[in-house]
Amino acid sequence: MDAYDLDRMERMRTGCIPPSLVTHLLERGHAREVERQAGRGEWFCAREWARLLDQRGQRDEALKVLAPYVATGWWPAAQVQAELLESGELAAEAITLVRPYAAKGGQPLEFLARLLARNGHADEAVTRLSAGIDDPVLARALVDLSGEAGRDDEVAALLAARIPAGHQCADPWCCRGLGPEDAIGLLATIRERQGRVDEAIALLRTRQITSVNNRDQLADLLARHDRIDELRTYARTDGLGHGRRRLAELLEEREDVEGAIAVYQDTAGSFEQAHGDIELAQLLARHGRFDEAIDVMRALVDSSGAEDWTVGTLCTLYADRGHAQEGLAYLDSLDVRHDGTEPWEFFQSRLGLLAACGRFDEAIEQARAHPESDGLHAVWTISHLLAEHGRVEDAVAVLEPRADTYRHQLASHLIELGRIQEAVPLLQQPAVGPEPPQWNGALFQDPPF
Repeated sequence: MDAYDLDRMERMRTGCIPPSLVTHLLERGHAREVERQAGRGEWFCAREWARLLDQRGQRDEALKVLAPYVATGWWPAAQVQAELLESGELAAEAITLVRPYAAKGGQPLEFLARLLARNGHADEAVTRLSAGIDDPVLARALVDLSGEAGRDDEVAALLAARIPAGHQCADPWCCRGLGPEDAIGLLATIRERQGRVDEAIALLRTRQITSVNNRDQLADLLARHDRIDELRTYARTDGLGHGRRRLAELLEEREDVEGAIAVYQDTAGSFEQAHGDIELAQLLARHGRFDEAIDVMRALVDSSGAEDWTVGTLCTLYADRGHAQEGLAYLDSLDVRHDGTEPWEFFQSRLGLLAACGRFDEAIEQARAHPESDGLHAVWTISHLLAEHGRVEDAVAVLEPRADTYRHQLASHLIELGRIQEAVPLLQQPAVGPEPPQWNGALFQDPPF
């Protein structure tokens, strides 16, 4: 083995046994196969086998499993070894192991800093991270640890220096490294931790976008500090709808379900209505009000036109309510057929409803007769439906002609059937395509990463 092959395995998950199927092998009682493959260069097998040995109190054996991988100089293997050392109260050895990797910066430096902080060296962790503050991930780690080291004011000053007055990014790649928007968010985190909540709110109000990964930092801050009137005002102006959702979540947490419902009803006629209606339907369903949820979704589909994602949500509600037959009748009423055929995007909702009605064989028969039954999505749906209803052999037969495309799913079914000698070689077949560039252990900064 070498670092390049291991790196490709880690990032591409091709030509190897991926983590989910290593877990599947262990769950199905094939630990010996995982152990055997760990000794043959299968990184994900080695990682899980080492962790399993460690849990059994066999730390020396676990470290031996990792040794040939660590010897390649590949960072992820060293990281796992460091984790095992720390869990065995050998933090000093873990720190010594990680230091050379951290010299490159990036993820190894973040790991070292958090390792240092967990083991009484928070001041050194902050000093090291401060030098890499232009990396957004290292900057977030720095903010996480600066309070413990008593250096919040120092880090706040570093962040403030990266917020030029009046600057607005023209595009996502305007500012390399830690841009002003990220710096504002991190500075607001420190100010909130210091109890300067008004200052944190004022900072976040200067950002163009406060939502990241489907969460809104300003909305979350207002909710944490019970600033419900301000959150309500913000929710009305937040174009992405994340503020509205956080307000509804807060009201639901307080058992004010009617108040949460009213929040979503306020979006009627707005650009966000479709997403708001789906969130409202999900809220109603969580509280057992399925009929109202179905009414909300039917009104949305009828007013905005049938789209597969909204129709799919509606059909799921029908099935969950135990009214699958009504769902089928509603699908029949939709004007989505072309040349007498229901497009697969809508037809797959019909399959679930037929199965919920106990008409599973009919569902499979109709699926196989559909003109798009050989399409990639259709093959996956049919095989999944078969496996879900205990017909794993039939699911395998559906996938075998498309083994290259559905290699992981097919292998999972073969493992379920105990056909390990077929599943493992299938997964280890090399992928076809261009070789990716080798990762050097640092975080990507260039577009589009």
